[in-house]
Amino acid sequence: MSGVKLESIVKCYGNLEVVHGVDLEVQEKEFVVLVGPSGCGKSTTLRMIAGLEEITSGVLSIDDRVVNRVAPKDRDVAMVFQNYALYPHLSVAENIAFGLRIRKESKEHIAESVKEVSATLGLTPYLDRRPSDLSGGQRQRVAMGRAIVRRPKVFLFDEPLSNLDAKLRTQMRAEIKRLHKRLGATSVYVTHDQVEAMTLADRIVVMNEGIIEQIGTPMELFNNPANTFVAGFIGSPPMNQLQGVVQLTTSGFQVQVNDVAFKVPDSLAIEDGQSVVVGIRPEHLTLKPDDDSSAIPITLELVETLGSEALLHATVAGDPFIIKADTNGDIDHLQIVSQVYAPASLVKLFDAQSGRAITAQSSTGQVTL
Repeated sequence: MSGVKLESIVKCYGNLEVVHGVDLEVQEKEFVVLVGPSGCGKSTTLRMIAGLEEITSGVLSIDDRVVNRVAPKDRDVAMVFQNYALYPHLSVAENIAFGLRIRKESKEHIAESVKEVSATLGLTPYLDRRPSDLSGGQRQRVAMGRAIVRRPKVFLFDEPLSNLDAKLRTQMRAEIKRLHKRLGATSVYVTHDQVEAMTLADRIVVMNEGIIEQIGTPMELFNNPANTFVAGFIGSPPMNQLQGVVQLTTSGFQVQVNDVAFKVPDSLAIEDGQSVVVGIRPEHLTLKPDDDSSAIPITLELVETLGSEALLHATVAGDPFIIKADTNGDIDHLQIVSQVYAPASLVKLFDAQSGRAITAQSSTGQVTL
């Protein structure tokens, strides 16, 4: 089974510890994306899997084999880099075939493999060209072809699309997703772009300051972030977060944010007077009320048109607040919005001190954070 398992992985540079005991298991044929801000340890973790960084402590296994002391060339992994790392003096065909030539494969096998991979990636017309004669997207496909042709147990991607423009990134995301489905390979992908993570991943690993904040499917992270960091990192635009205080009323609990009252789910384990962070996604706010929603007065500052949708940049109780709304082909009706509605079932609460999500009351009556 060509999975990857990290057990209590630690990385130190001298006395500075930058990865703090990471535990992660990537299943065979799974596409896992490590995402987080710059300096969170995601690329360092990927490089330890590749063997390009030494592991300070912990156990790394690939295909049920401990590889802590195994050289990169003997781990049977292939890595696609941010800067393509192509040989400028070699043709596309020679770049793709390079790894096979180093492994002294037969000429017939190399020729057949290059032909197959180049057809898959749409590179057949460019096999005689040099990298300097290719576009950025074509170069990235050559780099991917060089990895694919080796048929490794694990593919590693280190921010491979960050050098491309927005349109090419969208095209290449789709290309990578299709390739993964076709090849069924185990893949670990690093990016700082949460949109890439959401569109590509079977599971996302959110990292921050050398630790894993949460692991889950894209929709698990979107709908149920484990803490305020994940809530603010996953989603475009991110979840609105406001400081508030729980109040017990005759009709149940609500959260008071200055003069604004938010209805919250009845099942949450909260107490009167508790300091919390209210979270509501821009997509979940509406312009029309229902029986379960709270009326939220806003001060509208800017309407950002995106075509079929618009982002309403506003403030609530002086804090930034974003609403995503349908334009229906016109934005005039959005320019005068002064109140929006937050369905209670979609409001999330986080503990103000720990930042952890507050979930339902447990059967023992204890708060579940």
